[in-house]
Amino acid sequence: MDRHPVVAGQFYPDDPRALHRQLNQYMPQGTAASTRPTILAMLPHAGYIYSGSVAGETVARTSLHETIILLGPNHTGQGAPIGLWPDGSWLFPGGSLAVDADLAETILQASPLIAADYASHTREHSLEVQIPFLHAKNPDTRIVPITIADPTFEILEKVGMALARAIRTAAKPVSLVVSSDMSHYVSANTAQKLDGMAIDQIQALDPEGLYATVRHNHISMCGVLPMTAGLIAARELGARKAYLTRYATSGDVNGEYDQIVGYAGIIVE
Repeated sequence: MDRHPVVAGQFYPDDPRALHRQLNQYMPQGTAASTRPTILAMLPHAGYIYSGSVAGETVARTSLHETIILLGPNHTGQGAPIGLWPDGSWLFPGGSLAVDADLAETILQASPLIAADYASHTREHSLEVQIPFLHAKNPDTRIVPITIADPTFEILEKVGMALARAIRTAAKPVSLVVSSDMSHYVSANTAQKLDGMAIDQIQALDPEGLYATVRHNHISMCGVLPMTAGLIAARELGARKAYLTRYATSGDVNGEYDQIVGYAGIIVE
């Protein structure tokens, strides 16, 4: 089944030409990509006017494989706790990316915790907003979208390990892309402090440390669950380095620094 966009015209343009212009703005030609394969990239998922520059610069600097497992939060609360869209294509204004059904089935077989599920994705925006960026990077990209809402670390660990097993046995190389914003509706100074703590744990390749840091310090990082699972998988796959490509806040756009949302782009190699 194909997935049709639900936030086109809200988070990003619904006119293909306007969307193309905006992607070119946020992914400038000549941006140097890493010489090392990207195991995992973390991208923000707010409206493009706010987080598009961070997402675009990060995607442009990646060396993502042609097949990508997308991991994102479930803001809607609908569907399975860990839901995988198993088939079809994800459409956006002017294009689409096909789901890799074979890899999707491999992942489903790797863990009973992951369920084939459409409902968790139907109204969820966090993965949809990444599709145009990934298409702009490589129109031949194939995806396996997964939402993660289960908050139990042990479950996230099992899911991350299952993803690593599936990637190891896949017919082609696979990268992970995690969709997450950082702190929500705090001052810019508070966000920089709190988000810095979470980013430090990511750069240390410490998924348990990230999970604990976000929980203990009440950091409103909406994608901490998929990022925890993604980091577990990345570490199993031999990740050795994680670095911040860019950090920004909504205040950098609208000039309001009392209540901001933070955005970070991270690449793991």
